[in-house]
Amino acid sequence: MNAIHHPRGRKGHVTSAEFTRAMGAAATGVTVVTTEGVAGRFGLTVSAIASVSAEPPLLLVCVNRRNPCVSAMTQNGRFAVNILAETQEDVARLFSGKPVSGAAYDFAQHGWATGEAGMPLLTGAAAHFECEVDTIHDAGTHRIFIGRVIAAERGERPPLLYSNRRYGRLADLGDGPTDTH
Repeated sequence: MNAIHHPRGRKGHVTSAEFTRAMGAAATGVTVVTTEGVAGRFGLTVSAIASVSAEPPLLLVCVNRRNPCVSAMTQNGRFAVNILAETQEDVARLFSGKPVSGAAYDFAQHGWATGEAGMPLLTGAAAHFECEVDTIHDAGTHRIFIGRVIAAERGERPPLLYSNRRYGRLADLGDGPTDTH
């Protein structure tokens, strides 16, 4: 199916800085997307992921096309999404290229297991998804990978969050309902 493009009917132009500042208000989960195969082993901190469909299970990941992880994910044809637990801020910093200590992108600094599809899965993560690349789309500066989920596992820990360029945790808001479905 082709994308639907709507004509631009608004005045003005939003700058990259304006867009980035406004997006800072969004609270997102923090993930490390990993891949391994013929193109090598790579990992990258990514906040732009989303569920696409439950039937069939699909999710999407957006990665800047200048990052070498994009070429590796494309060539390997598989990737994993590791949703970081609230205690794994150091992992997020490491795979964003800004480690607290040690070398950036160094898999040896944390525990990893090999998933069913051969992808690196972070020990102690809030959840893991292993995916086969289903479709790829380029949009702006990023490549959108839609992955067919072939394995998924939920951990015991709550997720790490990111908003306004800061990491955070979930906070209990009281005795309200916990399930919105």
